[in-house]
Amino acid sequence: MSKRILIIEDQEDNRKIMHDVLSASGFESVEATTGEEGLALAEKEHPDLILMDIQLPEMDGYEVTRRIKRNSALNHIPIIAVTSYALSGDDKKAFAAGCDGYLTKPVSPKMLLAKIREYLR
Repeated sequence: MSKRILIIEDQEDNRKIMHDVLSASGFESVEATTGEEGLALAEKEHPDLILMDIQLPEMDGYEVTRRIKRNSALNHIPIIAVTSYALSGDDKKAFAAGCDGYLTKPVSPKMLLAKIREYLR
């Protein structure tokens, strides 16, 4: 059974790239375009891993991450921030919110898969 990854990303181009990379590598993916939708899908799907954009409509990725990590049914799911926030300290904000990993955009498919495999051994 392949691993299921939830992509929470509001930009269609970024979602498509991540979906294509995951699909070509044998992963299943489900996608959300807003923070609220991402939280609802995490609760419904119980994915094996979440790729979390930070700048999202309705609820930012920091808050979605905090809510997932407070939920005892979901807090074991690794969350990798995949974000254009690349200033000094942005990674610390993501980790403080509960993210397990951090990648900055644009991210290469090779780097993305390496980070995913680090958490899905």
